Amino acid sequence: MASVHIAHDCTVGNNVIMSNLTTLGGHVNIENWAILSGGVLVHQFCNVGEHAFVGASGLVTQDVPPFILAAGTPLEYSGINSVGLKRRGFLSENRKEIKNIYKTYFRSKNNRRDNIRKIEQELIESELAKKIIKFIENSDRGII
Repeated sequence: MASVHIAHDCTVGNNVIMSNLTTLGGHVNIENWAILSGGVLVHQFCNVGEHAFVGASGLVTQDVPPFILAAGTPLEYSGINSVGLKRRGFLSENRKEIKNIYKTYFRSKNNRRDNIRKIEQELIESELAKKIIKFIENSDRGII
C-alpha cells in the first residue's frame, strides 16, 4: 500500500499485507501470510512469523511468533490471529491447539524456557507445536 518502505536485505514472504506507512529496517524477515497494519515499524533483524498480525502503529523490536495477534504499546501478545487463521482454512481444532500452546507460553507464571519444555512434553507430535517451538528457539532478538 502507500508509502511502505522495505530496507536492504529483507525477505518478505508470499501473500504478505503491509498497510500504509509500514516500514521494515534492514535484514527483516516477514514470513508468508503475515499482516502488518498501518504505521507498523519493524526494527532491523526482527522476524515476523507466518499468519501473524501486527496491530496498527506497532513497534516491533523483538520477534513476533507465527499465528498470533500482536498489539499495544509496548507490543505484546494479544491472542491468536483467529480471524486470519479461519480465513486461511485452519480447522477449529488447529486454532484451539495454537491457542493452548500460546496460553502456556505467554500466560503461564513459569519462565518461558520451562513453558517451552512443557509444550514439548505435551504436544511433541504436533506439527504446529514443532513450528512454533522452532521459531521461538531460533530467535536471536527474543520474543515479544
